Amino acid sequence: MNQRWRIVALWLLPIGVVLLIGWQVISNGGLNSMNAGGGTGTTEAPRNAAVARMSYGRFLDYVEAGRVTAVDIYDGGRNAVIEAVDPDLDNRVQRLRVDLPGLAPELVNTLKQEGISFDIHPPRTAPPALGLLGNLLFPLLLIGSLIFLARRNSGMPGGPGQAMQFGKSKARFMMEAETGVMFDDVAGVTEAKQELQEVVTFLKQPERFTSVGAQIPRGLLLVGPPGTGKTLLAKAIAGEAGVPFFSLSGSEFVEMFVGVGASRVRDLFKKAKENSPCLIFIDEIDAVGRQRGAGIGGGNDEREQTLNQLLTEMDGFEGNSGIIIIAATNRPDVLDSALMRPGRFDRQVTVDAPDIKGRLAILDVHCRNKKLDGELSLESIARRTPGFTGADLANLMNEAAILTARRRKDSIGLGEIDDAVDRIIAGMEGRPLTDGRSKRLIAYHEVGHALIGTLVKDHDPVQKVTLIPRGQAQGLTWFSPDEEQTLVTRAQLKARIMGALGGRAAEDVVFGHEEVTTGAGGDIQMVASLARQMVTRYGMSDLGPIALEGGGQEVFLGRDLMSRSDISESISQQIDEQVRGMVKRCYEETVAVVAANREAMDRLVELLIEKETMDGDEFAAIVAEFTSVPDKDRTVVTLE
Repeated sequence: MNQRWRIVALWLLPIGVVLLIGWQVISNGGLNSMNAGGGTGTTEAPRNAAVARMSYGRFLDYVEAGRVTAVDIYDGGRNAVIEAVDPDLDNRVQRLRVDLPGLAPELVNTLKQEGISFDIHPPRTAPPALGLLGNLLFPLLLIGSLIFLARRNSGMPGGPGQAMQFGKSKARFMMEAETGVMFDDVAGVTEAKQELQEVVTFLKQPERFTSVGAQIPRGLLLVGPPGTGKTLLAKAIAGEAGVPFFSLSGSEFVEMFVGVGASRVRDLFKKAKENSPCLIFIDEIDAVGRQRGAGIGGGNDEREQTLNQLLTEMDGFEGNSGIIIIAATNRPDVLDSALMRPGRFDRQVTVDAPDIKGRLAILDVHCRNKKLDGELSLESIARRTPGFTGADLANLMNEAAILTARRRKDSIGLGEIDDAVDRIIAGMEGRPLTDGRSKRLIAYHEVGHALIGTLVKDHDPVQKVTLIPRGQAQGLTWFSPDEEQTLVTRAQLKARIMGALGGRAAEDVVFGHEEVTTGAGGDIQMVASLARQMVTRYGMSDLGPIALEGGGQEVFLGRDLMSRSDISESISQQIDEQVRGMVKRCYEETVAVVAANREAMDRLVELLIEKETMDGDEFAAIVAEFTSVPDKDRTVVTLE
């Protein structure tokens, strides 16, 4: 508080001095009269003394007529205040202001000849001290502003008021990390937790490991898709270990000025050595740890210098005993190989999307503070959400809670969970379609998808069919696998291709080849992608088990962009032929299934238009009335 008052005083001091001197000049520096010719002087300023104006010509007429009794000249002869007798006002004396062309000798001689008393008042001049302060006012204000900014940011490392702190580390430091997250709050990543709990045990009980010659890992790299809990695991480690904790992002090292990033790395490790043993967490390390020399025409020197300094500090000439670095990334493929070697990041901990047991444990954590309906089962939610990460499940339960509050219910039910899942996957619910040809066409399209998904053995079962628009889709068909699918068979891939082509096949069978619509655009793109992967990546074609293309990852500039293809033109042509042949055969099989079950499809369309939404069990029961639904032991269609 005292510091703030000193800053305010520093600002107000020069301004107060200037105002004080100005007030003294105005109050005491009145117009001193000089009586030249025996007249009476005046002490008022001409702008305030005159009550009326008089032209210069009329003034000369008054002088010749002898009506002027006194003249006070100001501003070097530009203004004058006269006292004149006005015969129209019973010869009363009045004060008038006159604008003069200048202090001419003729005017002075005329006034002397007529015997008129006049005074010439010199122009007012400001004191020298006031002029000096006026010239110094702006520099004083500028210097005061700079001092104010410097003092205000004195407590912020690297703030704009500390030019010498620009190369200092921006890492957040906590002597005892109070993240509020413990290992009990992290679920669904059991294997990763076991790896990281060893690090916490090593920090708390190092003699348990050193007694058998074990050394503490220098670095742990958390690798996994976004939202799987990498940062949450780092918070749990900080909360459990009870040692000093530094946290920052990889992008905080990189600046536009060369050498700043390396300086921040040195400063970070210097502080870490002073507080050893400690933890350093670097989130999104791929921002600074990308491969060196991968840019066309030369790499980013600043980023590469930062990475070189980081490599040296992690495992260089000087050891960093007691410092454990934890980093997180979802792009390990772009990291520099020197950063990934043992001695720098000794362990790579994979944090994948959870399975059904992991999702159940995550839901149990996120439902601690939520009111659930008594009939709602967390296991049913876990089965409903394959592929969801921990962040997705947290968002799901939050959306369900929002829907519950919006509908003025006391607890979250299955309806809110289903609507929340649909909103997260497909988008916000739109306005229902009006009855007409467009709605009927969309109904046939969606029933075509669901019919193939029901009749083909290896396809995932239908969960729901709806005509209610969501996002960009006018209608949706949901499929839900019965179990976690880590490996997918050839029959399952072909069944997915047929299911995606079911909508187009229904349009073709019912409305004719010339009436098919653009609604199958997204389906056809997925079909092309699946068929090409079966040929080029999985070896599921007549070309044999040969990988003919890469893994389908994004091109890394400088490493992959200029790489040549190892596939000849003839092989490329054969790939295209295999893809077209596979898709053609699947489409012909799909059209045959749809045409053979036209009666069931018409009935399903009428019910769907009436109800707008049907669940999978109801859909399968109606299909069973017209044809036999395949079980796990047989198929209805031949996929070859």
